[in-house]
Amino acid sequence: MEKNSISVDNIYRLDGRVPLDKAIPFGLQHILAMFVSNLAPITIIAAAAGLPQNEIAMLLQNAMFVAGIATLIQLYPVWKVGAKLPIVMGVSFTFVTVLSTVAVNYGYPAVIGAVICGGIFEGVVGLFAKYWRKIISPIVAASVVTAIGYSLFTVGARSFGGGYAEDFGSAQNLFLGTFTLVVCLAWNIYSKGYLKQLSVLAGLVAGYIVAIFMGKVDLSVIFADGLIALPKLLPYVPEFNVGAIFSVAIIFMVSAAETIGDTTAMVSGGLGREITSGEISGSLACDGFASAFSALFGCPPVTSFSQNVGLINMTKVVNRFTIATGAACMIMAGLLPPVGNFFASLPEAVLGGCTIMMFGTITVSGIQMLAQAGFTQRNITISSLSLSIGIGFTSASEIGLWHIFPEVVQSVFSANVVAVVFVVSILLSLILPEDMEIRKD
Repeated sequence: MEKNSISVDNIYRLDGRVPLDKAIPFGLQHILAMFVSNLAPITIIAAAAGLPQNEIAMLLQNAMFVAGIATLIQLYPVWKVGAKLPIVMGVSFTFVTVLSTVAVNYGYPAVIGAVICGGIFEGVVGLFAKYWRKIISPIVAASVVTAIGYSLFTVGARSFGGGYAEDFGSAQNLFLGTFTLVVCLAWNIYSKGYLKQLSVLAGLVAGYIVAIFMGKVDLSVIFADGLIALPKLLPYVPEFNVGAIFSVAIIFMVSAAETIGDTTAMVSGGLGREITSGEISGSLACDGFASAFSALFGCPPVTSFSQNVGLINMTKVVNRFTIATGAACMIMAGLLPPVGNFFASLPEAVLGGCTIMMFGTITVSGIQMLAQAGFTQRNITISSLSLSIGIGFTSASEIGLWHIFPEVVQSVFSANVVAVVFVVSILLSLILPEDMEIRKD
């Protein structure tokens, strides 16, 4: 087959050409997998800032537009910004705690100023990744990816139960999540060829239809905001507070660790090779500068979405053009409120039914990376200690394990498994001797 020939089989190749009617369903699958999670952080942060509902709706529309643009830059880099990889970008949950705190203490304009500065900081650090990449050794990356998978388990379970709705865990939500999961599994078992990789989309569509008949979908909101609306640039005048900027900059480094882990897992699981310095540099630069761009539209930072890494690891669909059709749909959702409202009306339980298995594939990918790094005594010590401290200390945060630390440290680490695993694994990787072995007397 010629490299430039158009074929549906190219969905498994990074740069092949795919028929548009075949590419769009796969692109939509990626967008639907992350759509609700892309909007939820804004709602939480804006609510903490006390913003009215109409302003929150405007920010949600802007977020869809920004996420689509950022995804396109990751797929098709601008200069050195972008990884040229099938990375899907969206508003990150990583920043919810710190930005909510900033919003309460300093106001929403301070949030915007801090995100602009923090985004530029991460972008510049990303451009120089080749000088510090060796710090992120294979065992560090493997430990972080495993932690990312673990951190998403509760996200999938919460979605399965209905998200943050009042009827969380109700029989209706559990039935809806189970039904969607069964459809995904059945589709994956009985369909053939490239259709097998559309199991998530099939589950989402089937679950959505059932949810309509169950009365879980409010179709009246789809046309509530008109047909066309342009994103609003600089809806808030940025304010630059030193304390807010410092706190957010720290979280940007945590986000950078997650991006490195996500990108490494995607390249390892989807492309079957090791990630390059240029890809790490481009992905981080896009993370940072796209976040600063996002702030110009009043939105929180955008970063690579772990949900889509899980989807790629499960389906092996890595074609950039295919993912770009999904990014185009996201941009369209930002320009056409009915499209965005339709996507946003997807019940959380349906999303949970599709994603709960997907998140598990990230952990499995991390385990595979651990095996590839090798189970030497040194690697076992780094991975086991970083994971036990990361998972254990963050799980015990509710009993006050972090209370003696400053508030900034608590906001960064107390509930962030990935951040703790990242720091501990890097420290151990730098401290432990390379020739560490069990002594035999």
